[in-house]
Amino acid sequence: MKSTPTTELLERIERDWLAARPDLDPEPMLTVIAVQRTSGLLQTELENFFARHDLTPSAFDVLATLRRSAPPEGLTLGELAALMAITPPAVTKRVDALTERGRVERKPDPSDRRAIRACLTATGFELVDSLLNAHLENEERLLSDLSGGERRTLRTLLGRIR
Repeated sequence: MKSTPTTELLERIERDWLAARPDLDPEPMLTVIAVQRTSGLLQTELENFFARHDLTPSAFDVLATLRRSAPPEGLTLGELAALMAITPPAVTKRVDALTERGRVERKPDPSDRRAIRACLTATGFELVDSLLNAHLENEERLLSDLSGGERRTLRTLLGRIR
């Protein structure tokens, strides 16, 4: 079955609800469906892009976060979780997988024996740097229908959703 473009689908859903229940305002539903469909499309595109490089979007997120935000001694897993806005167990799982592949290493925190720091290995550093331009070009392709101002507005609006 062929996927219906979001605009056509939303128009159909709105017509159908107005016919079936004219007392309802389907606007919240239409907005959520539009966000969900767009999110799904972007996720699929990113998964396909990173799969060509033997990565997942979540693995690249760890590598990119360490590349842009980590001091030379690395980040604690808690710091990494906070910067990525995910749970500490999720960070641990991702760091473990990247450690097994030689892209991240765990080091003891010199100031806290209980803490572990995650650092990019030379291989991880080279990998993330080699993919950054292609990743940004891919995201530019995905957002090419929006102007810079529209992109900023979209980020602002999405940031207001709780």
